[in-house]
Amino acid sequence: MKIINFFPILLIPISCISQNVSEKYIIDDDGISVEKNDSKKKYDEIYNSNNEIYKIGRIFTFSYYYENLNGKKFLIAKGDEIKKENYSIFDWKFIEIENQNDETVNKINLKPIAGNPFQSQIDDYNQTGISYEFIMNNERPLTMEVTGAIENEMNVWIHPPRSSFFQILEINPFPYIKAPYKIGTKWNWKLGIGDHWSDKRWLEWKGGIENNYEYEIVDKKNISTKLGNLECYIVNAKAKSRIGETELISYFNLKYGFVKLEYKNIDGTKTILELEKVE
Repeated sequence: MKIINFFPILLIPISCISQNVSEKYIIDDDGISVEKNDSKKKYDEIYNSNNEIYKIGRIFTFSYYYENLNGKKFLIAKGDEIKKENYSIFDWKFIEIENQNDETVNKINLKPIAGNPFQSQIDDYNQTGISYEFIMNNERPLTMEVTGAIENEMNVWIHPPRSSFFQILEINPFPYIKAPYKIGTKWNWKLGIGDHWSDKRWLEWKGGIENNYEYEIVDKKNISTKLGNLECYIVNAKAKSRIGETELISYFNLKYGFVKLEYKNIDGTKTILELEKVE
């Protein structure tokens, strides 16, 4: 993936800006523009302090639903206990929206995290840490996860929630927008995915796959959201691999980030996430 350079009319600033961009960013192993590491600076100074959207201390609360092939909408709820060697976890199950109970997950909280959340495992981690909490109606979390996001002037890219049912989203295009933010901007990306993401409830496969993604900014318009009318860039994305195709339509706002995500899953079902509030 190539770094986008900006081209002002005057010749002298062109080289200056190109040089500044190349000094600030590198293309990481996943093909995304990230800030260069600097041993003289703390982690937050490099990867977090320049964030305009996913700032430390903010909480992004999303609603969601799953829609089957018949158009019926579901949430997920706490399922059966699964006992491991030294601990136990709980599986998940679908529950019709009108039949939800205290142990139904009704919202997902995204929280940016200070520092390197994977310091003990990945010393050169280069993303803003984020956590996802899957909150049930009883206000307790069914589970939570820690992952990462990338936000800078070159691109905004974020891991979707991928715990419990939401591991289905690993096979879909990730939320991603790349400069210049204008209709017609196109780019590609690819990612290797292991078979531990497979599940008989949507699709099982053996061996690794490689998702090849195509992205395009197709529109810019005001849309109605739970936060009011917001101007959004609309990004269409498709992913193809040997196991099939998935899609994502994402709505990106410069202040609140990805405010709506419309996924078409590997089995033709849909998963919809929508930002409800930001604190």
